[in-house]
Amino acid sequence: MTAPFPFCRFRRVLFYSKLLVLALLAGLPSAWAQGPGKYSLEGEWKGPLAVPGGSLPIQLIVTELASGNRFAVLNVVPQRINRIPTTVEQRGDTVVFIAEQVGCRFKGVRTAEGNRLTGVWSQPGFRAALTLEFVPPPVAAAPKTFKFPPPYRVQEVKFANETDKIVFAGTLTIPAGEGPFPAVALLSDWGSQDQDGRYGDYKLLGGLADYLTRRGIAVLRFPDRGVGQTGSRNELASPEDRTRDAQAALQFMRTQPLLDGANLGLLGHGEGGNVALLAASRTLPPAFVVALAAAGQSGLEVLSTQPAIGWPAALSDSLLSRTAHERAATQAAGQARVEKMRSSGANAAQVQVQQEQVFLRQRADDRKRLDALAREQRPLLDIVRLTPDDATARGLLFKGLREQRPNQPDSTYAAVADRLTTPWARSYLRFYPQQELATVQCPVLLLHGSDDLLLNPDTNLSLLMKGMKGNKLAESRQLSGVNHLFQGPASEWPLIDGRQSPAVSTVALDAIRIWIQALAPPAK
Repeated sequence: MTAPFPFCRFRRVLFYSKLLVLALLAGLPSAWAQGPGKYSLEGEWKGPLAVPGGSLPIQLIVTELASGNRFAVLNVVPQRINRIPTTVEQRGDTVVFIAEQVGCRFKGVRTAEGNRLTGVWSQPGFRAALTLEFVPPPVAAAPKTFKFPPPYRVQEVKFANETDKIVFAGTLTIPAGEGPFPAVALLSDWGSQDQDGRYGDYKLLGGLADYLTRRGIAVLRFPDRGVGQTGSRNELASPEDRTRDAQAALQFMRTQPLLDGANLGLLGHGEGGNVALLAASRTLPPAFVVALAAAGQSGLEVLSTQPAIGWPAALSDSLLSRTAHERAATQAAGQARVEKMRSSGANAAQVQVQQEQVFLRQRADDRKRLDALAREQRPLLDIVRLTPDDATARGLLFKGLREQRPNQPDSTYAAVADRLTTPWARSYLRFYPQQELATVQCPVLLLHGSDDLLLNPDTNLSLLMKGMKGNKLAESRQLSGVNHLFQGPASEWPLIDGRQSPAVSTVALDAIRIWIQALAPPAK
């Protein structure tokens, strides 16, 4: 659920692209010497795009195909823009990237050295200068270094949702030892995701699987419908449909001899957390549920507060980027006041009062921001909710969108209307997490991050716990400094190849492991 390209996460199709190693020849990547008039673009191109309140890292990964064509994907990792298919056109030194799915385009001129593209990034209502630099991959000085296998068993598996006639192809990782082991099946947030839950180079579900398996907890992970070898189409799948997928995963785990049949759970992120809770309310429930950033509010309320939902990228850039910038400024100013008080001799009680005031002010600002978004977007979502006929709804949306944001191309209004009337969008607008929470009786751990800008942690945790007030085995925690993707502060990210790379919060990982192992101690 992350802006500024909001509807990419709204059931976007994910594509996989590998960055190939390029050899260097005469100071330039050898793949650029393809013959007269054609220079290879293969590799990674990245640069900061200036937006109101800050900047966004733009990454384009290009692969040269044997046919002579090119395949490219667009990533904007902090905003969860994940492998958006992008066409590539090259005329002499001019290169054009077009990501039609999110309505954006970059046109640039390649420098004589070949390692830089300078030009303009454009989207409806937004234009900005952008320079993309070529990032060469590490060049091995020797044959490929041996990579040690993980210290656990890895099995490629298949299981079926018999009701919907869908076969899932996934991976089961099992700790070393005799077992039986407690196990979890991982469920992704909305949008079409692979089994690692990739957002650019960040692998939320892959990171969880590796961490837990190394510590005695088996993990089943599988791609969403329509991704990889899995059939069907994910944009058609409602939360109810995904619940049947989760039940099928549980049933598969029950057949595995190395897994502890009494300790098989579900761990979901975002919509996946809600799906796990739905499965816990049905017959043959999981033994436990871990829900990360699950919604307590209705689907209508959640979508109402997603920045510029359905619109192309730049129209929500300023909203989320400005919010993050303002949050950081408020926190820095508050910390400066605290340090000044300490240096002036203030006691611990006075400092604590100041810190609480900063926290309350931030919460009030967040509430105002979300209320303003809801006032703007709720009327459009009500059109979808109250108009069952797609053609009629799209016509009304077209008119409302044009009144809300005039001077956009008609094709933009039509595309937004189409996105807002997909089967998934309609089903999510009818989704009420509260309805079946009272029947959840298994142990539940609810985790939200304090820095989640897409779901208010206070509101949603409170509503979820209220819905399960009769379940004495349910507990909740809000993790300081953790965002919606369960990344900790950037200062805590590990260095990989000399660069900080996003990683799952260690606080979150430890909280999940400790809680599961308290329910089911690891096997010997």
